[in-house]
Amino acid sequence: MTSEPEQQLGVGTQDAFQRLWTPHRMAYIQGENKPSGPGAGDGCPFCSLPAASDEDGLILRRGELVYAVLNLYPYTGGHLMTVPYRHVADYTELTVEETAELAALTKQAMTALRTASGAHGFNIGMNQGTVAGAGIAAHLHQHVVPRWGGDTNFMPVIGHTKVLPQLLADTRKMLAEAWPAA
Repeated sequence: MTSEPEQQLGVGTQDAFQRLWTPHRMAYIQGENKPSGPGAGDGCPFCSLPAASDEDGLILRRGELVYAVLNLYPYTGGHLMTVPYRHVADYTELTVEETAELAALTKQAMTALRTASGAHGFNIGMNQGTVAGAGIAAHLHQHVVPRWGGDTNFMPVIGHTKVLPQLLADTRKMLAEAWPAA
C-alpha cells in the first residue's frame, strides 16, 4: 500500500511537497546578532561571546588568544569557528602568535570532530570581506565544517534545506568532551 504525499493546504499552491519549517533561520536572514558597525563596540557577537559561559556561548575551547565556538547558523552538524579574541578583520592583521593558535585550535577541532562524529573530511576557510561572503566581516573567523561521504543529499541540493539531527547545546557538549588536550 502506498500513501499519497500529504498536501499542505493554506501555505501556498498545492504542489505535493512536504515542508520542513525552520523558523529559527529567520533570525539569520533578518540579520539578528549582526554588528551595527565595524568597531568592536558596535555589537560584534565575536567580541561579546567570550563573556558568556561556555554552554550559553556555545564555546568549545578557550585559548589564550583564540577560541573555538559552534556556528549558531551551521551548514552541517558540528560546524564551528575558530575566532581571535582581538577584533581584527583581515588575516594579515593577526600576530604570529594569534596565527599559530588559530591553526592549533583548528587542528584540535578536526580531531574532536573526527572523534565525536566520525567526520570523513572538512571544509576549512575564511571569507575575507562582505563581497567574499563574510557574514560578520569586521571580526575575522575561520570556519571548520565537517563533511561525511554522501552528505550532499537532496535536501540541500534540491530542497535548499539543511537538516541538523542534533541540538546545538548537545553538539557543543559532545565536541567539548571530545576535544583533545593541548
